[in-house]
Amino acid sequence: APAVKNFTLNFTITNLQFNADLQKPSSRRFKSTEKVMYHYVDPLLQRSSIGPAYIGCKVMAFRPGSVRDETRVDAVCTYSKEASAAPLDRVGLYHQVSNKTRGITQLGPYSLHKDSLYVNG
Repeated sequence: APAVKNFTLNFTITNLQFNADLQKPSSRRFKSTEKVMYHYVDPLLQRSSIGPAYIGCKVMAFRPGSVRDETRVDAVCTYSKEASAAPLDRVGLYHQVSNKTRGITQLGPYSLHKDSLYVNG
């Protein structure tokens, strides 16, 4: 049976102002922002090299960025891995996510900090 494996996905949104509600997973703002993240991140990963094995991502935290209008996103993503399959190609996955976000600059309506993407970093 395939094993379920996790990897982290971190990036910074430059046009989403952080506020205290984003720190509370029970808040309406956290939940609505989390839903929007899934709306854009899920299809992106489903169309990547891990696509067939991709299960989903869970936003673990939104954190303040280094400037006022930035919000950092920390997510844990899950995929199924056959015992015989190669380990996660995080460099390849990084490049695929980079290509699908216009060089780590755009995720749907959000602008991304181009040096902020980490896959299992």
